[in-house]
Amino acid sequence: METQTESRLVSRPTGSNERSKLIEQYGCGPVQLTGTNDALYERHLVFDNVMEAAEIGARERFEAVARSVRDVLSQRWIRTETTYERKDPKRVYYLSMEFLIGRSLANNVTNLLLDNITKKAVQEEKLDWYELLEQEPDAGLGNGGLGRLAACFLDSMATMEIPAVGYGLRYEYGMFKQTIQDGWQHEVPDNWLRRPDPWEVCRQHETVEVRLNCSFEVRGGTLRAVLGQTSALIGVPFDRPVVGYGGKTVNTLRLWAAAACDYFNFQEFSSGDFVGALAETLEAESLTRVLYPDDHTALGQGLRFVQEYFLVACSLADLIRRFRKTNPDWRTLPDKVAIQLNDTHPTMAVPELMRILLDEAHLSWDEAWDLTQRTLAYTNHTLLPEALEKWPLIWFERMLPRHLEIIYEINRRLIDEARRRFPGDEGRVERVSLVEEGAARKIRMANLAIVGSHSTNGVAAIHSQLLRTITVKDLAEMFPQRFSNKTNGVTPRRWLLMSNPALSQTITEAIGDGWVTDLSQLNKLKPLASDQGLQQAFRKAKHEDKLHFSDWLKRTTGQTVAADSIFDCQVKRIHEYKRQLLNALRIVVLYNRLRENPNLETAPRTFFFAGKAAPAYQLAKVIIKFINNLAETIDADPMIRGRLKVLFLPDYCVSMAERLIPAADVSNQISTAGYEASGTSNMKFMMNGALTIGTRDGATIEMAQEAGEENFFLFGLTAEQVTGSRGWYKPQWHYENDPETRAALDLIFSDHFSRNEPGVFAPLRDALLTNGDYYMHLADLKSYLQADQQLCDLYANPAGWSSKAILNVASSGKFSSDRTIAEYAADIWNAEACPVS
Repeated sequence: METQTESRLVSRPTGSNERSKLIEQYGCGPVQLTGTNDALYERHLVFDNVMEAAEIGARERFEAVARSVRDVLSQRWIRTETTYERKDPKRVYYLSMEFLIGRSLANNVTNLLLDNITKKAVQEEKLDWYELLEQEPDAGLGNGGLGRLAACFLDSMATMEIPAVGYGLRYEYGMFKQTIQDGWQHEVPDNWLRRPDPWEVCRQHETVEVRLNCSFEVRGGTLRAVLGQTSALIGVPFDRPVVGYGGKTVNTLRLWAAAACDYFNFQEFSSGDFVGALAETLEAESLTRVLYPDDHTALGQGLRFVQEYFLVACSLADLIRRFRKTNPDWRTLPDKVAIQLNDTHPTMAVPELMRILLDEAHLSWDEAWDLTQRTLAYTNHTLLPEALEKWPLIWFERMLPRHLEIIYEINRRLIDEARRRFPGDEGRVERVSLVEEGAARKIRMANLAIVGSHSTNGVAAIHSQLLRTITVKDLAEMFPQRFSNKTNGVTPRRWLLMSNPALSQTITEAIGDGWVTDLSQLNKLKPLASDQGLQQAFRKAKHEDKLHFSDWLKRTTGQTVAADSIFDCQVKRIHEYKRQLLNALRIVVLYNRLRENPNLETAPRTFFFAGKAAPAYQLAKVIIKFINNLAETIDADPMIRGRLKVLFLPDYCVSMAERLIPAADVSNQISTAGYEASGTSNMKFMMNGALTIGTRDGATIEMAQEAGEENFFLFGLTAEQVTGSRGWYKPQWHYENDPETRAALDLIFSDHFSRNEPGVFAPLRDALLTNGDYYMHLADLKSYLQADQQLCDLYANPAGWSSKAILNVASSGKFSSDRTIAEYAADIWNAEACPVS
C-alpha cells in the first residue's frame, strides 16, 4: 500500500494544458519502467547486480530505478549534444568550485515529467519510494549558497534551452558530515561516492593533461613539493545529466577527477620504498579527494591553490577543444564562447586563457588580451575582505611561473593606465594593483578577475552598489561600464514543484501551471490573497507540510515537534555576520519573559537552526554549542516545555532543506546589514509561503520591495547606519540601558545554560562586550524583539497571516533563477536558446 510519504514524493500537479503539451511534445511516450517486454527496472536490477532476488536490498533497487531513468534521458542527452555540434551556437561555460546539486532521482523524474510512470512503477513493484530516495546521498560537491546557486543556474539554463556546460571538481569526499556530541559540532568524513553513482558517465577518451612546474615526493609521511622537476596531472571527466523541465534539453555538468600519468617507479618499489614509488599517484588522487581542505595550514592552502588551477586548466582545455572543432579562426572565440567565473575561485582562467592564446595560438598580446576580456565574465559573491582570495606570489613562482609572467605584464599595463588616468594618485595605484605588497607578496584574485573580464556583477542590488562604491571602488571608477547587478534566483522546479507538492497543487488549481516555467505568473495570486477559499487551501497545504516534516523528523532522529506550533527557521552556514547568535539571544529573552510571567499568552513556537561551522572557526562552534545547550535547558524546564522548543538539526543539506522550507512559517534573514551579498534561502522560504523577519540586507530588500514592506517584518540598522556607527558604537550601552538585553546576557554568563561546564560561553562575552560586538548583535536585539512581537500578533489572526503569506508567494516571481539567467544571457553572455531537434 502506498504510504503518505510516497504519495507526497511522487504526486505532482496534473491536468493542465501546459503540462499536457510538454508531455506530448517532449515526453517519453511508451517508456516502460516496469512490467514485461524487457522492462528497464527489472533488467537493471538483475543484470547490474547479478544477485539472487533475496539478496537485493534497497540500495540496489535505488540504483536500478536511477539507471532506468538515466536510460530514458540518455537519447535526449545525446541529441542535445549533437544539436549543439550541428548548429554551433554560442555556448556558456559555467566554472564553479561548488555545485550543491542535492539528490538527483526525484529531480530528474520531475523534470522529465515521469511522475505518473514512476508512481505506477512504485505501485506495481511494491517499492517503498521514500526508502529508495533515502539511498541516494546528497552529492558532496558544495557547501552552501554559492554551490546551490550554481545548481539552480544549471537547471534554468537547461530549461531555457541555453547551450551550457557546468565545470567543477569531482570531490570524493564532501565538506564533512556534521554530528553533534554534548552540544558540540564534530566532523566526520562525507564519503558520498562510497557506492557507485548511477548518474555519472566517465569519459576516459576526453582526459586532459595538466602540467605543473614541480613534482612531489613523500618524506616523513608527508607529501611535499619538489622544485625544479616538472610533473603532470591527468584530468578525467565525469559527466552528469542536467535535465531541463519537460525533458527538452539535457545539458551536462562535467566534473574533473585527478589521476596520475601512467607512471610507476619500479626501482623505488623494488627497493622497498612502496609509498615513495606511488608519490605522484598519491599527489594526484589527493587533489580532488576533499571539498575545501583546511586552509588554516599552508599545506591546505597549497592544495586549494592547485585545485583551482586544475579546475581552470582542465575546463579551458576542454572548451577550447570543443570550440576548435568547428571554429578554425581564434578571433571568433568571444562569439562562440562565454565563460562565467563563479566567484574568485576560477580566476586563474585569466592567465590560463592568455597563455593558450599567446603560446598555443601565437597571437599578439593585444589581440589575446582583447579576446580574453571579451570571453570571460566574473560574478562576485562577497563583500567580506577575508573571502576575496589572495594567493602567495611565491606559489605562482614555484608552480606556475609562466602564469606569473603573464600576471606581471597585465599588472604593468594596468598600473600604467591608472597613473595616466589618475596622475599623482599613488594610493589608487597601490589599491588597484594585482600584487599586494607586504612581508609575503600576494596576488589579488578579485582584482585579476575584474581586470581580465568584460563584466563584473554583484548578486543583489545592495551588494552590487556596495561592491562598486566600497569594496573595489577604485577599479569600478576605472571601468564603470563593466559593473552590473544580477540579483540571484532559485529554480521553482526543485524548490516549489518538487519539494512542496501540496502548495504547488494549490497554486495550480488557482491559476494553472504556467508558473513552473514562468514564475512571474504567480502575480495572478495577488487579487486572490483575500479569498477565503484560497486562504483555507493555503493553510491546509502548510499544515500538511508541517505534518510531513514532523513525521520525517520523528522517524529519522526520534525528536518530536508540535505541528501546530509556529515553525520559526534559520538555516544557513554558521557565521557571526549571519547572526545565529542574535536569534539565540531573542530566544533567551522570550524564555526570560515566560519565567517571569508564566501566564503570558503566546502561541507555541518551535525554533529550528541548521548549518555547519567551518572546522577551524571556533566561535561559530561555540554558537552551535550555545544553541544546543539552550535547547536542552528549555526542554528540561517544565514551566516552558510545550511553549518554546529549540532544535539544532545536524548535517544540514539540500535534502533536509527540501523538507523543512515548505513547512516553515517564519524565515529569519537577520545578517548584519551590508554583509550578506544576496542569500537564496530567503527566496526559497518566500516562495513556499513563509513570512520573513529580517534586516534590510542582500536580496531581502528586493523581496520586501516586491511584496511590500508591510508584508515583511523588517528591523535593525541599515547598511549605511552600520558603517556610520563604526567609530562610536559601544555594545556596553545596550547592556546598561536595555533591561531585557542585560537580563539575557547575565543569565548566559551566570552559567545558567552551562551548569556542568562553567565558563564555556566566555567567548560569547568576549565577542559581544569585550571585543566590541563587531556584527552589532546588541544594537539590533531590541528592534528584533519588536518585530517578533508584531509577527506573533499577526499569527493570532489566521486570515491576516494567510493573506500576507499568499502575497509573499505571489511576489516571489522575480526570484526565479530563470529570470536571473535570462539577464545573464542577454546582458553578459549574448547567448540564445538552441532548441534540440
